[in-house]
Amino acid sequence: MKKIILSVIALGGLFYFSSCGSNTEATNDNYSETSVGAGQSAVADNESANDIVKVAVGSKDHSTLVAAVKAADYVDVLANAGPFTVFAPVNAAFDALPEGTVDGLLKPEKKADLRNVLEYHVAVAVYQPERFKDGQKIEMVNGGIATITIKDGKTFINDAEILGNVKASNGIVYVINKVLLPQ
Repeated sequence: MKKIILSVIALGGLFYFSSCGSNTEATNDNYSETSVGAGQSAVADNESANDIVKVAVGSKDHSTLVAAVKAADYVDVLANAGPFTVFAPVNAAFDALPEGTVDGLLKPEKKADLRNVLEYHVAVAVYQPERFKDGQKIEMVNGGIATITIKDGKTFINDAEILGNVKASNGIVYVINKVLLPQ
């Protein structure tokens, strides 16, 4: 009996490994293989809902934010499963910062500062808009705390007004009118 069981296991293993083959090139009309070493953001998927990075890239009002995320090497991080809540300042919010601030933060030697600012715009959780409460505290990725305020029917995170939101496959993106600065 033991010999029969071992033979079945051996044959099953042989069948399994031979069926795997050496063909590593996967193709499908909706998916394509990416180069070795590329991260999650490089996966071509034309069918699934957009992740947070694809939402931002698809918005003409967030090109400065996209440039900052790229400079901080956070594209793959924000393309991963999450869940994330991202408070995404529009280009005009970055333009309102003192002159030279954005250009300074995009320099390679300022990467740590840029990451701190970007991390103050991200929470690891999905905060649904209908669940925001006045005075609610949200812990951001950089360890800082941001506060939700609801006033005259408008919702704010710190002093930035939330203008709208877009659901993503790995969380939610809130469009805001100011850059959140860590304290």
